Amino acid sequence: MARDRTNPISVILVSSGSRGNKLLFRYPFQCKTKQQTASTGRRNRFAIVSGGEVEEQEGDCSESCLLTDEHLVSGFSDTILATILAPKSELCGKKFELKVDDVRFVGHATLLQHENSSQACKADPSPKREVPTMILFNVVFALRAHADPSLIGYVHTLSRRLALALRREEWRCQYLTREAKVMLAAQDEMGAHDGESPFQDVLPKSKLARDLKEIYDNLCSTGLVQLYINNWLEVSFCLPHKVHKVESGHVSPESISRSLRNIRPYHALLLLGECKSLLSELPPDVSPALSRLIKITTPMKTLQQLALDSDLALAQVCQLASHLVYWGKANIIFPLCESNVYMLSSTADTYVYSANAENFSQQFPGHDLPSMLAEFSLPTPLVEHRNPLANPDQQAQLVHMVVWLLQRRLLIQLHTYVCLMVPDADESDATSGTVCRPPVFLECGLSTQEARATSVPNTLPVGSPSSGDDLTLASPVTEVTSAEASSAEFGLGGEDSPVGAGAYENPLSVLTEHERRCILAVPAAQNQDDLRLFTRLLPYFCGRQHLEDVMYHENVRRSQLLTLLDKFRGVLAIRTHEDPALPALHCLPS
Repeated sequence: MARDRTNPISVILVSSGSRGNKLLFRYPFQCKTKQQTASTGRRNRFAIVSGGEVEEQEGDCSESCLLTDEHLVSGFSDTILATILAPKSELCGKKFELKVDDVRFVGHATLLQHENSSQACKADPSPKREVPTMILFNVVFALRAHADPSLIGYVHTLSRRLALALRREEWRCQYLTREAKVMLAAQDEMGAHDGESPFQDVLPKSKLARDLKEIYDNLCSTGLVQLYINNWLEVSFCLPHKVHKVESGHVSPESISRSLRNIRPYHALLLLGECKSLLSELPPDVSPALSRLIKITTPMKTLQQLALDSDLALAQVCQLASHLVYWGKANIIFPLCESNVYMLSSTADTYVYSANAENFSQQFPGHDLPSMLAEFSLPTPLVEHRNPLANPDQQAQLVHMVVWLLQRRLLIQLHTYVCLMVPDADESDATSGTVCRPPVFLECGLSTQEARATSVPNTLPVGSPSSGDDLTLASPVTEVTSAEASSAEFGLGGEDSPVGAGAYENPLSVLTEHERRCILAVPAAQNQDDLRLFTRLLPYFCGRQHLEDVMYHENVRRSQLLTLLDKFRGVLAIRTHEDPALPALHCLPS
């Protein structure tokens, strides 16, 4: 099994005060006998212990101390860690990063001296409030020396959030001071026992120690951290490297952010779990708008429809959708309709006895996953998978099965892209080996905005993938608004997206004389309505915008668009592939 390079090696809490530097807690902790065995017989005291050199022991210690090189760095004694991880006061409040051989320590050292702490102690003579002896503390995560820079940045963010919460609680009720006393007392009690880690007895006595252990376990398992420091201050954190992990590797946070910027109002939100379970995971002080959005979300509704049904602004709906996607609770898809073309994902687990196969059989009795995946081995529209003689319940079951497959990212949707490709002037009369060339405005490096005139209508009817007459699984959008204004409202406009594209003066002027002759030679060009629509959609025939994008921005019905493409097929090249704007959201590394 391949080792996960995104897992932290250890989490460590150190403090510095009038009594010197103290290592309050570290997890995973190792037994003394193992630490002594690992340190003796090695020239490099900071070497990583291999999995074969760690032996299992009996009792509770075996579960915590059975550590491979994924979790444990040997040779770092408590004294050494307390010395190197407690920096000077001048370095507090900044990113703490220290590399020692194969280990990199990342934290955020924080001062505890409040400017009014001495005055507060004098004003409050209560015996419960003591003058703090701790000067600074540091929550440090040990990573591999060659960890990804983005992983180092995210781990530092988590350390800073924990430091701010602990400092606030220390100022409020001296929480960190109390927990430090408990940890040190537990270490003194266990100091006389051989073969046991002094931190083993700290866990049942210290809530902060249990929180740090929970943080470490969550980072290694799910990448999500949600807890309350001292049952008061919430700390939430998401590690995209774990949340959006694929079998071929993790998806970089940069690709996730880039995909989120490409969310459009015609996209749909697909929840990756049950609505009730997702609502139960939300914190008590969650925004009511988020709860309302989750309750009405279906894969058949666009984000624009969700904004209308939830009585929320479109910008807010897109922000909430991005939040759910970032935390791994939802995915962005195109509204489920019969014209959608799905195909088996290249990263799908097709093993016959996989966990997905067992869950699928339990969810849909009488059906098996391999047979269902075999139906999508070739790209075909969803309508061809439906049995016209089936009853409504069976047809609804097909929709639920497709949704189940999309939630597990076993299917990807293919889109149709159109590019203007006219025969070359020297080869136009040849019967074979026809040479085609792209439009001249693409060869010159002009964008679709530069190829169009600047006159854009103030209002533009908004369409969606559900506005075609062959789409029966989704209801049509009835609102009429400006597509350019909608995209600009929440900053979703991209430089490759011809938002607000409209008719422009002399649209064929950007083409060469030969390209114009080839277009006008098409029999359909004799019809003024067809030629007018063709020239209106010409900026989209660059191979960058799929049909759903054209339908949305130009309010064109799918049947009308497909008819036009068929009439001008002599000068158009059609290709089908996945939308490159959302690669990370479908677990395909960019």
